[in-house]
Amino acid sequence: QVQVGESGGGLVQAGGSLRLSCAASGRTFSGYTVGWFRQSPGKERDFVAAISWTGNTTYYADSVKCRFTISRDNAKNTIYLQMTNLKPEDTAVYYCGVHVYVGPYYSPNDYTHWGQGTQVTVSS
Repeated sequence: QVQVGESGGGLVQAGGSLRLSCAASGRTFSGYTVGWFRQSPGKERDFVAAISWTGNTTYYADSVKCRFTISRDNAKNTIYLQMTNLKPEDTAVYYCGVHVYVGPYYSPNDYTHWGQGTQVTVSS
């Protein structure tokens, strides 16, 4: 069974950058699309970005297009989320998950193997 762990979060000023990592252990992400989501207190878990197994196809929420870049290194079983030009509204706990069901890539209900999340806080 895949176990997932996120890292790389922190406190950054608006306009700054962070790179999040999502590492798999136990088994690999082999064959799966992997996605990043974020959740603020009292809000639902929202889609941020996803990447296909080959890395050839990526998806982004409109709110992060042109600022965030998702990538993967299958040899390291790791997915990355490079975040630039961060805004206070990007503040949230960021989670990665494995898209194991047949529903849309932007629905958290079609993902499993969530990690514990990593906090991103952007100050104004």
